[in-house]
Amino acid sequence: MIAQIHKGILGGFSGKVGIIVGAIWRGKDIIRSLPKPSQKAPIEKQVQQQLKFALTIAFLTPLNAIQSRFYVNGRGAKSRINLALSYILYEAVQIVAGLPELMYNKVLITKGDLTGFQNANITAAANEVLNLTWTNNADQGNASIDEQINIVSYSSIDKAFAIFENIATRDAESISINLPSIYSGQSMQVWAYINSSQREQACNSLYLGEVQLQ
Repeated sequence: MIAQIHKGILGGFSGKVGIIVGAIWRGKDIIRSLPKPSQKAPIEKQVQQQLKFALTIAFLTPLNAIQSRFYVNGRGAKSRINLALSYILYEAVQIVAGLPELMYNKVLITKGDLTGFQNANITAAANEVLNLTWTNNADQGNASIDEQINIVSYSSIDKAFAIFENIATRDAESISINLPSIYSGQSMQVWAYINSSQREQACNSLYLGEVQLQ
């Protein structure tokens, strides 16, 4: 609502007073009421944030045991889990058509300073088999031959993980794993990471891509 002020004892004014605003428009002193704040946008944004949080929690909960040990240098298991949650929530979730979706290529299962993989590649074979190959780079950085290889796979259909820990050492250069038959024919998101033999540190996990099981 807009009204013109005709010069009187007080004249016009500029600025906000209570629920009205005074201004000069085309040389005239006017007043208008403050618009009522819309609740639609804040509510929608709040709901989206709640959905993002719920999606992230559901995705990360099965990984708590891994991330409580191998997620950067947080002070204690709870701190590491919270750091993983914060990273995924703000860096690996996007809104598509009003709903949150995980960006699997940005997900970090582990995060650390250990030397990671070199030339890693994963392929699928018959009977739900995954074959992982890599180059032994034990001569690089802080790597050593006895460090452990781990594979994490995820079904977006079943919202479930198949996790294989300490299945080979860095110098092995290849490993095959058998996924449960319930995943037959599904596409799996796959990551791998390496941790020290003392289980004190790990590398940044490597996203190996989406693999179609045979």
